Amino acid sequence: MITVQQAEKLILENACDFGAEIVLFDQSLDRVLAENIKTDRDLPPFNRVTMDGVGINYSAIEKGTIQFKIKATQAAGDNPIDISADDECIEIMTGAALAASIDTVIRYEDIEINDDKATLLISNVKKDQNIHKQGADKKQGEIILTPGQLITPAVISLVASVGETELRVKRKPKIVILSSGDELVEVSATPSPYQIRWSNNYMVKAILAQQGLEAAMLHIPDNPEVIKQQIQICLKNYDVILLSGGISMGKFDYIPQALKELEVEQIFHKVQQRPGKPFWFGKHSNGVMIFAFPGNPVATFMCMQRYFIPWLHVSMGLSVKQIVYAVLDQDFAFLPQLQYFLQVKLSYSEQGQLLATPIEGNGSGDFANLADTDAFMELPLEKNEFKKGEAYQVWHHRLS
Repeated sequence: MITVQQAEKLILENACDFGAEIVLFDQSLDRVLAENIKTDRDLPPFNRVTMDGVGINYSAIEKGTIQFKIKATQAAGDNPIDISADDECIEIMTGAALAASIDTVIRYEDIEINDDKATLLISNVKKDQNIHKQGADKKQGEIILTPGQLITPAVISLVASVGETELRVKRKPKIVILSSGDELVEVSATPSPYQIRWSNNYMVKAILAQQGLEAAMLHIPDNPEVIKQQIQICLKNYDVILLSGGISMGKFDYIPQALKELEVEQIFHKVQQRPGKPFWFGKHSNGVMIFAFPGNPVATFMCMQRYFIPWLHVSMGLSVKQIVYAVLDQDFAFLPQLQYFLQVKLSYSEQGQLLATPIEGNGSGDFANLADTDAFMELPLEKNEFKKGEAYQVWHHRLS
């Protein structure tokens, strides 16, 4: 049995590259960029006005001029209008391009206009004020986005501004969720007194949806031949297989043997943790990754957040997420020598400190308790007693 840290290391060492594909830029939200994006021209592409007002040449201010004749009015998108005398100005709007003869813009709030003349109301005019200089942000041909960038609305805006209509992005893995167990019935069914409805597979599917991923779902009975047959089919058609249940020590837990017979390499089986101790992880020779989680809902949920999503982010080329810590706001004790993932409710103190309140349920089968919590707090293996005020890493239920 390995530690949580060893399991994490082995999983991340087996990150995959699923290749890339081309998509339209306006359909690329939440995808991961797989190419460099360069500017096709300077940003901004011209000396751009940032305030409505009048444009002048600063030499007039140096000569003591305070009143200017308005030569014309220029809107954003108009051809730049020059001035030819120190006492001339152009009424000019935000976003307009400045002519070479204008190097200073004075806000409407700082002038008074009468009879087509603008009179200064202030004395502290500075050269180049209220102007966004050409190329101040980026120069033509400069790299502005690199592979591994998560495409956000801001990124889409930037891509559009440089004329990129298509983007090369990381391909999403094809994923199938397999649940097993004869005690499970459809959500719409009325279970017998000793049956329960499917829930883990829908929970896993929802977690994947938060990551922008779709997944197929398949339920297999507790029949070793059927289990082997269905897993074999999935090995040929998917990049990732997520299994829930059937990997513990019970007489009907056939999945580990089926994986062995299908020549799937077992990288590890069992982690020194609670919940999720029976967690199984392996890889087929064709590159398909298999995450086999315990059937208990809380264990499956935790293993998805703690192991699968970090693996997915690394596989998609995303940066490793910053570690988040929270402070226990009450004492807690846990006796077994296992790394414990404590369900907590998060809040902030008046000083802005992230606090974690333990919300104890009834074990890894208490999935109803998940709805009342925000995160798992990872408590170290080496300790049994955890004191109020101590800080530990937390894994938020909504990772993105």
